[in-house]
Amino acid sequence: MMSREDYEIVIGLEVHSELSTKTKIFCSCSTEFGGEPNSHCCPICMAMPGTLPVLNKKVVEYAIKAGLATNCTIARFSKNDRKNYFYPDLPKAYQISQYDMPLCTKGYVEIETENGPKKIGLTRIHIEEDAGKLNHDEYGRGSLVDLNRAGVPLIEIVSEPDLRSAEEVDSYLKKLKSILEYIEVSDCKMQEGSFRADVNVSVRKKGEEKFGTRTEMKNMNSFRSITRAIEYETSRQIEILEQGGKIEQETLRWDEISGKTFSMRDKEDAQDYRYFPEPDLAIINVSDEMIDSIKKTLPEMPEVRYKKYIEEYKLPEYDSKILTSSKYLSDLFEKATKLCNNPKSVSNWIMTEVTRILNEEEKEPSQIPFTAEQLGKLILLIDKGTVSSKIAKKVLEELFKNPQDPENIIKEKGLTQISDEGAIKEVVQKILEANPQSIADFKAGKNKALAFLVGQAMKETKGKANPQMLNKMFLDELNK
Repeated sequence: MMSREDYEIVIGLEVHSELSTKTKIFCSCSTEFGGEPNSHCCPICMAMPGTLPVLNKKVVEYAIKAGLATNCTIARFSKNDRKNYFYPDLPKAYQISQYDMPLCTKGYVEIETENGPKKIGLTRIHIEEDAGKLNHDEYGRGSLVDLNRAGVPLIEIVSEPDLRSAEEVDSYLKKLKSILEYIEVSDCKMQEGSFRADVNVSVRKKGEEKFGTRTEMKNMNSFRSITRAIEYETSRQIEILEQGGKIEQETLRWDEISGKTFSMRDKEDAQDYRYFPEPDLAIINVSDEMIDSIKKTLPEMPEVRYKKYIEEYKLPEYDSKILTSSKYLSDLFEKATKLCNNPKSVSNWIMTEVTRILNEEEKEPSQIPFTAEQLGKLILLIDKGTVSSKIAKKVLEELFKNPQDPENIIKEKGLTQISDEGAIKEVVQKILEANPQSIADFKAGKNKALAFLVGQAMKETKGKANPQMLNKMFLDELNK
């Protein structure tokens, strides 16, 4: 019997990313997330008879921008097509998408793997409209349709089947998400469905050239879930093949609780959608001038910032990689550094305390509530000796709960560091009198006794004493 090592995993992804336009792709309704059900829709996105779509120019510009940032060729002529299928939250019973003439083709995204850099090919990037949303009654009495999301503009980024592991998929998705954030065409808020992926998985015996039959897992919006789903689906397919079975081409649903995939329906092929050109929209003509003007708006990309952080700011490679992996973290770092002029300290605070709180609260960097200026000011207050690092951690936790000027938090909660020489000397004398054994230990060469005494003094002052002054005064007294 063959083992998993005898098989090769082949993975291709279709990533759907909502564009950050203010209005929908074919009408002037708001794209804002949330709102009362069916409050962001009009006769056009509700598919009322007699209504006609009008293409949002900004959607085309954002798609081209994404194509340029991912090394794609931009089509000078493109068109929209009708993709026909029935689903309750698709009011027209067809989706306006693109079929044989997409806006962007033949690009790539480079990722880091254990074997070095690897280019993941992009087949295409095309524009399309999103469907609505079904709200299912928890008691199984039916479903309600909310069309607020219907007509929200999407780009679909289709990769080549170049990915060979869950780790490569994770790296690719994070790199792609980072690129879209940097060029500001999508907020990529996975918790709001702004960045989600359809995952196509197949397996074949190593050495074979022909692809195996693929299955597709739809609308996944969590890196962790995608990794788990790929691992499970790979094992499931190998087990079927080892038992002499056949893989069915089908669409699957990933169940997070059970950690298993379940069949939803047969997987459709292109002919099932009966594509034909959208008769109500004109051909999209893209000029060289338009492409050049969009090129000029491309910002400093993650690779450039990564190099700058290492060479100019002297940050470690690991810190630079984490900071530049998210535009939100990178912008936070750059703006805070500009204010306090202490890049190493800003990096340390983001890498440790900010990241820790984000992980504990299961939040994305985009959900950081305070500003870079507030973080920069907090670090200035540490550098000035207004607060100790220990107290600053409490201030930072408060910034997550109630973002405001750090000085206000320090004043309101009485957290100002004690730097008065007389007050600190009084504490030092009190701690020394209460710990004669520690004095004897220090004089006997046990340096840990000093750390203990300083710790006791910090405890006595509730973390407010200036630690540098404490250390110096204890040493002065102990060496008398």
